[in-house]
Amino acid sequence: MSTTMTLRLEDDVKARLDKLAGATRRSKSFLAAEAIREFVENNEWQIREVKTAIREANAGDFASDEEVAALARRWKVSAR
Repeated sequence: MSTTMTLRLEDDVKARLDKLAGATRRSKSFLAAEAIREFVENNEWQIREVKTAIREANAGDFASDEEVAALARRWKVSAR
């Protein structure tokens, strides 16, 4: 199922979208919908990860000083 949505684009963005549609032999609508889908998925992922990190931080789930130092030694970098 899909729905129709109207949006405004800057003239130069529309011109670039026109060129891209021609080059890829895809419709402008397809390309715009794909870009929006990817944008939404990326932002949903980012929000999920931030919420997970906040839950872990609130639970006190942090790496110890020893764990950080061990990781730094593996990377041969000073932890200071």
